[in-house]
Amino acid sequence: MAEASNANLGSGCEEKRHEGSSLESVPPGTTISRVKLLDTMVDTFLQKLVAAGSYQRFTDCYKRFYQLQPEMTQRIYDKFVAQLQTSIREEISDIKEEGNLEAVLNALDKIVEEGKVRKEPAWRPSGTPEKDLHSVMAPYFLQQRDTLRRHVQKQEAENQQLADAVLAGRRQVEELQLQVQARQQAWQALHREQRELVAVLREPE
Repeated sequence: MAEASNANLGSGCEEKRHEGSSLESVPPGTTISRVKLLDTMVDTFLQKLVAAGSYQRFTDCYKRFYQLQPEMTQRIYDKFVAQLQTSIREEISDIKEEGNLEAVLNALDKIVEEGKVRKEPAWRPSGTPEKDLHSVMAPYFLQQRDTLRRHVQKQEAENQQLADAVLAGRRQVEELQLQVQARQQAWQALHREQRELVAVLREPE
Protein backbone atom coordinates (compact mmCIF):
# COMPACT_ATOMS: atom_id res chain seq x y z
CA MET A 1 0.00 0.00 0.00
CA ALA A 2 2.95 2.32 0.52
CA GLU A 3 3.67 1.76 -3.16
CA ALA A 4 0.09 2.76 -3.96
CA SER A 5 0.50 5.91 -1.91
CA ASN A 6 3.73 6.77 -3.68
CA ALA A 7 2.03 6.08 -6.99
CA ASN A 8 -0.73 8.51 -6.14
CA LEU A 9 1.75 11.15 -5.10
CA GLY A 10 3.68 10.55 -8.28
CA SER A 11 0.55 10.85 -10.40
CA GLY A 12 -0.17 14.21 -8.77
CA CYS A 13 3.29 15.42 -9.73
CA GLU A 14 2.80 14.16 -13.29
CA GLU A 15 -0.49 16.06 -13.49
CA LYS A 16 1.25 19.24 -12.35
CA ARG A 17 4.00 18.75 -14.92
CA HIS A 18 1.40 18.10 -17.61
CA GLU A 19 -0.48 21.22 -16.58
CA GLY A 20 2.60 23.36 -16.74
CA SER A 21 3.63 21.95 -20.11
CA SER A 22 0.16 22.59 -21.57
CA LEU A 23 0.32 26.24 -20.52
CA GLU A 24 3.87 26.64 -21.75
CA SER A 25 2.97 25.10 -25.11
CA VAL A 26 0.62 28.00 -25.90
CA PRO A 27 2.45 30.46 -28.19
CA PRO A 28 2.76 34.02 -26.89
CA GLY A 29 -0.03 36.29 -28.06
CA THR A 30 -2.39 33.40 -28.72
CA THR A 31 -5.97 34.15 -27.69
CA ILE A 32 -7.56 31.48 -25.53
CA SER A 33 -11.34 31.42 -25.31
CA ARG A 34 -12.71 32.28 -21.92
CA VAL A 35 -14.81 29.10 -21.85
CA LYS A 36 -11.68 27.01 -22.36
CA LEU A 37 -9.86 29.12 -19.78
CA LEU A 38 -12.65 28.48 -17.27
CA ASP A 39 -12.52 24.73 -17.94
CA THR A 40 -8.74 24.80 -17.51
CA MET A 41 -9.12 26.62 -14.21
CA VAL A 42 -11.60 23.99 -13.00
CA ASP A 43 -9.26 21.16 -14.07
CA THR A 44 -6.33 22.87 -12.34
CA PHE A 45 -8.38 23.34 -9.19
CA LEU A 46 -9.38 19.67 -9.16
CA GLN A 47 -5.78 18.56 -9.71
CA LYS A 48 -4.55 20.69 -6.82
CA LEU A 49 -7.46 19.52 -4.66
CA VAL A 50 -6.60 15.86 -5.27
CA ALA A 51 -2.92 16.58 -4.69
CA ALA A 52 -3.72 18.32 -1.40
CA GLY A 53 -5.86 15.38 -0.27
CA SER A 54 -3.34 12.71 -1.20
CA TYR A 55 -3.74 9.06 -0.36
CA GLN A 56 -0.95 9.36 2.21
CA ARG A 57 -2.85 12.03 4.12
CA PHE A 58 -6.03 9.99 3.83
CA THR A 59 -4.38 6.95 5.39
CA ASP A 60 -2.84 9.11 8.10
CA CYS A 61 -6.37 10.10 9.16
CA TYR A 62 -7.56 6.48 9.24
CA LYS A 63 -4.47 4.60 10.36
CA ARG A 64 -6.28 1.86 12.27
CA PHE A 65 -8.65 1.08 9.41
CA TYR A 66 -5.77 1.26 6.91
CA GLN A 67 -3.75 -1.24 8.94
CA LEU A 68 -6.71 -3.64 9.10
CA GLN A 69 -8.05 -3.17 5.56
CA PRO A 70 -5.44 -1.57 3.27
CA GLU A 71 -7.11 -2.67 0.03
CA MET A 72 -10.52 -1.48 1.20
CA THR A 73 -8.97 1.86 2.23
CA GLN A 74 -7.56 2.27 -1.28
CA ARG A 75 -10.95 1.57 -2.86
CA ILE A 76 -12.72 3.96 -0.50
CA TYR A 77 -10.19 6.70 -1.28
CA ASP A 78 -10.51 6.19 -5.05
CA LYS A 79 -14.30 6.24 -4.82
CA PHE A 80 -14.24 9.36 -2.64
CA VAL A 81 -11.94 11.25 -5.01
CA ALA A 82 -13.98 10.23 -8.06
CA GLN A 83 -17.26 11.29 -6.46
CA LEU A 84 -15.74 14.55 -5.26
CA GLN A 85 -14.52 15.44 -8.75
CA THR A 86 -17.86 14.48 -10.29
CA SER A 87 -19.78 16.53 -7.74
CA ILE A 88 -17.64 19.63 -8.33
CA ARG A 89 -17.88 19.30 -12.12
CA GLU A 90 -21.67 18.92 -11.92
CA GLU A 91 -21.92 21.98 -9.66
CA ILE A 92 -19.79 24.06 -12.07
CA SER A 93 -21.89 22.80 -14.98
CA ASP A 94 -25.10 23.85 -13.19
CA ILE A 95 -23.65 27.31 -12.54
CA LYS A 96 -22.66 27.63 -16.20
CA GLU A 97 -26.14 26.62 -17.32
CA GLU A 98 -28.00 28.86 -14.87
CA GLY A 99 -25.90 31.90 -15.73
CA ASN A 100 -25.62 31.02 -19.44
CA LEU A 101 -21.90 31.57 -18.96
CA GLU A 102 -20.74 29.92 -22.18
CA ALA A 103 -22.84 32.25 -24.33
CA VAL A 104 -21.80 35.27 -22.27
CA LEU A 105 -18.09 34.38 -22.39
CA ASN A 106 -18.22 33.60 -26.10
CA ALA A 107 -19.95 36.93 -26.72
CA LEU A 108 -17.25 38.65 -24.68
CA ASP A 109 -14.54 36.94 -26.74
CA LYS A 110 -16.26 38.12 -29.90
CA ILE A 111 -16.43 41.69 -28.62
CA VAL A 112 -12.73 41.61 -27.72
CA GLU A 113 -11.77 40.24 -31.14
CA GLU A 114 -13.88 42.88 -32.90
CA GLY A 115 -12.33 45.54 -30.72
CA LYS A 116 -8.82 44.60 -31.86
CA VAL A 117 -9.52 45.60 -35.45
CA ARG A 118 -11.71 48.59 -34.58
CA LYS A 119 -10.06 51.94 -35.16
CA GLU A 120 -12.72 54.25 -33.80
CA PRO A 121 -13.63 54.41 -30.09
CA ALA A 122 -16.03 51.75 -28.85
CA TRP A 123 -19.69 52.76 -28.80
CA ARG A 124 -21.48 52.70 -25.47
CA PRO A 125 -25.22 53.10 -24.96
CA SER A 126 -24.96 55.71 -22.20
CA GLY A 127 -21.41 56.83 -22.70
CA THR A 128 -20.67 55.99 -19.06
CA PRO A 129 -18.88 52.66 -18.51
CA GLU A 130 -20.24 52.31 -14.97
CA LYS A 131 -23.85 52.62 -16.08
CA ASP A 132 -23.35 50.25 -18.99
CA LEU A 133 -21.72 47.65 -16.77
CA HIS A 134 -24.51 48.01 -14.24
CA SER A 135 -27.18 47.56 -16.92
CA VAL A 136 -25.52 44.30 -18.03
CA MET A 137 -24.57 42.83 -14.67
CA ALA A 138 -27.64 43.84 -12.65
CA PRO A 139 -30.01 41.41 -14.45
CA TYR A 140 -27.50 38.59 -14.00
CA PHE A 141 -27.15 39.20 -10.28
CA LEU A 142 -30.92 39.53 -9.91
CA GLN A 143 -31.31 36.19 -11.65
CA GLN A 144 -28.76 34.65 -9.32
CA ARG A 145 -30.59 36.14 -6.33
CA ASP A 146 -33.88 34.65 -7.49
CA THR A 147 -32.20 31.27 -8.01
CA LEU A 148 -30.74 31.35 -4.51
CA ARG A 149 -34.11 32.34 -3.08
CA ARG A 150 -35.76 29.38 -4.79
CA HIS A 151 -33.08 27.07 -3.40
CA VAL A 152 -33.57 28.52 0.08
CA GLN A 153 -37.35 28.16 -0.12
CA LYS A 154 -37.01 24.59 -1.32
CA GLN A 155 -34.60 23.78 1.49
CA GLU A 156 -36.86 25.43 4.06
CA ALA A 157 -39.82 23.39 2.80
CA GLU A 158 -37.77 20.18 3.04
CA ASN A 159 -36.63 21.12 6.54
CA GLN A 160 -40.25 21.77 7.57
CA GLN A 161 -41.27 18.37 6.22
CA LEU A 162 -38.48 16.73 8.19
CA ALA A 163 -39.47 18.63 11.33
CA ASP A 164 -43.09 17.56 10.90
CA ALA A 165 -41.99 13.96 10.42
CA VAL A 166 -39.88 14.13 13.59
CA LEU A 167 -42.80 15.55 15.57
CA ALA A 168 -45.12 12.87 14.22
CA GLY A 169 -42.58 10.23 15.20
CA ARG A 170 -42.33 11.67 18.70
CA ARG A 171 -46.11 11.62 19.07
CA GLN A 172 -46.19 7.98 17.98
CA VAL A 173 -43.49 7.13 20.50
CA GLU A 174 -45.41 8.90 23.26
CA GLU A 175 -48.61 7.04 22.32
CA LEU A 176 -46.75 3.74 22.36
CA GLN A 177 -45.30 4.58 25.75
CA LEU A 178 -48.79 5.33 27.10
CA GLN A 179 -50.09 2.05 25.68
CA VAL A 180 -47.21 0.16 27.25
CA GLN A 181 -47.83 1.82 30.61
CA ALA A 182 -51.57 1.07 30.41
CA ARG A 183 -50.89 -2.57 29.58
CA GLN A 184 -48.33 -2.80 32.35
CA GLN A 185 -50.79 -1.38 34.86
CA ALA A 186 -53.52 -3.74 33.67
CA TRP A 187 -51.16 -6.68 33.94
CA GLN A 188 -50.14 -5.65 37.46
CA ALA A 189 -53.79 -5.31 38.50
CA LEU A 190 -54.58 -8.73 37.03
CA HIS A 191 -51.59 -10.19 38.80
CA ARG A 192 -52.77 -8.74 42.13
CA GLU A 193 -56.25 -10.13 41.59
CA GLN A 194 -54.81 -13.57 40.82
CA ARG A 195 -52.75 -13.52 44.00
CA GLU A 196 -55.76 -12.44 46.05
CA LEU A 197 -57.86 -15.19 44.49
CA VAL A 198 -55.19 -17.79 45.22
CA ALA A 199 -54.99 -16.55 48.82
CA VAL A 200 -58.75 -16.84 49.24
CA LEU A 201 -58.78 -20.36 47.82
CA ARG A 202 -56.05 -21.46 50.19
CA GLU A 203 -57.86 -20.18 53.29
CA PRO A 204 -59.37 -23.03 55.40
CA GLU A 205 -63.13 -23.28 55.52
